[in-house]
Amino acid sequence: MRTILFATALAVIATMAPAEPPAAAGARYANPILFADYSDPDVIRVGADYYLVSSSFHLSPGIPVLHSRDLVHWRIIGHVLPRLPFGPLYDMPGPHTLDDSISKPIGGTKYASGVWAPSIRHHDGRFYVYWATPDEGVFMASATDPAGPWTAPVQVIAAAGLEDPCPFWDEDGTAWLVHSRVGAGPLILHRMSPDGKTVLDAGMTIVEDKAALPVLEGPKVYKRDGWYYIWAPIGGVSTGPQAVMRARSIQGPYEHRVVLKPGGPLNLAGPHQGGWVETPDGQGWFVHFNSTGAFGRIVHLQPVRWSADGWPIVGEAAAGETAGVPVASGPMPATADPVRIQDGDEFADRTLGLQWAWNHNPDNAAWSLAERPGYLRLKAGHAEHLVTTRNTLTQMLQGPNMRVTARIDVSAMRDGQRGGLALFGVKPSWIGVVQAGGKRRVTLASEGIETPAVALPGKTIELRAEVGTGQQVRYSYSLDGGRRFVPLGDPIPLAKFSWWKGSRPALFSFTHAKAGKRGWIDADWFRVEVTEARP
Repeated sequence: MRTILFATALAVIATMAPAEPPAAAGARYANPILFADYSDPDVIRVGADYYLVSSSFHLSPGIPVLHSRDLVHWRIIGHVLPRLPFGPLYDMPGPHTLDDSISKPIGGTKYASGVWAPSIRHHDGRFYVYWATPDEGVFMASATDPAGPWTAPVQVIAAAGLEDPCPFWDEDGTAWLVHSRVGAGPLILHRMSPDGKTVLDAGMTIVEDKAALPVLEGPKVYKRDGWYYIWAPIGGVSTGPQAVMRARSIQGPYEHRVVLKPGGPLNLAGPHQGGWVETPDGQGWFVHFNSTGAFGRIVHLQPVRWSADGWPIVGEAAAGETAGVPVASGPMPATADPVRIQDGDEFADRTLGLQWAWNHNPDNAAWSLAERPGYLRLKAGHAEHLVTTRNTLTQMLQGPNMRVTARIDVSAMRDGQRGGLALFGVKPSWIGVVQAGGKRRVTLASEGIETPAVALPGKTIELRAEVGTGQQVRYSYSLDGGRRFVPLGDPIPLAKFSWWKGSRPALFSFTHAKAGKRGWIDADWFRVEVTEARP
């Protein structure tokens, strides 16, 4: 990371309102800036460009990299991990696929494991991303271009039970790594090799105070005016505030202060865990998440100003207060660059859009964009339930209201096969087509219980899922090319926050048949409407 140094002249009185950014005078943004599950965000600026990474857990590819020019509007530019290489369970081996060549299937999944809370930094011309997997250790990858390609992961620490690593390179080139432990706390500091590939010691505990700093996790390290600052959330995902610790030596001792607390006009219960960044003209900003149940942990942006005694105050603080509350809106950090996050896909390209992620590493022999150009083909593997189905293709649920419509061709389905559109998570629901006895029926499923409806007279069907602020999904289908959609069943509650992720729109196909020729579905397109405009 390039060490972040700021002149003391930029410090302002704690009770002063932040100045309106000159480049964006009159323009405003509204929170959340990303109404989607980019959890545990970290952000840096390089020149005039901002880059953000977030947790991806079991999803493949892993660690999305987003780019922005204004800190408000973001677009996905790549992923750090093309696949998750940490162990065989990330491939969902065992009885979940047909034609299984594993002599002794072990089965299983790695939901909720994988990439936890990555950190992104820029140092000496390279981008570095560090992350932990709870079972395998701490890893790093680097790139000269944040869009990729990234190097293969390097295992910096081989140990289970670690989380939330953040690197730091000091002015003299000394490299350090701070991380927490699964279960939150304490904060542990290691000397690290200058290339960032290995730690040089067993680590020392630098912050531990279970009474004042409970559930301490997600540390991010910075330096300002000769002080070492560690920004870290406390109190837990759903209800905790944001704390900052500081010391004159990176090894401590550290004093601490809460800088952002729950509340504000949006009544955020847990406004914490994220990254601090400054614009080229010295404005301070904090990008963080807030937990929202089925929508996951969505991203907010708070102004940051500094007190005369060198502490940050985040959000909006009353006179004399040292901790702010989250704002609902504010002046734009920079001239707006209103790019739009990717969502729908016509499947016309040779590669999937960057918005997609598989529920685990995919079986690449069981999906294709080339076998029928213009369509996504999903071949059915054997599974008893949707959550044990490999090659389930998912993307972010966007709020506060989202409509997804997909057109699929089911003419190649086989008996025992299911295929369609889901809201994926623990206890998922879906609408699709089930084939049995050579006949196909439109079917609604919730928590594994299938309710068949009308027979499908043709080869194609359009499926729709509409999600609103009540965190419910209403399914419907069309047999006439989208002219009329027929509701099916009552609204179904979305899968709540599960496996550390929100509910996710998904395309899927699996079969109950344990043998026989594999069938498939062809998705013609997948279209998304966010039915309440975002700023």
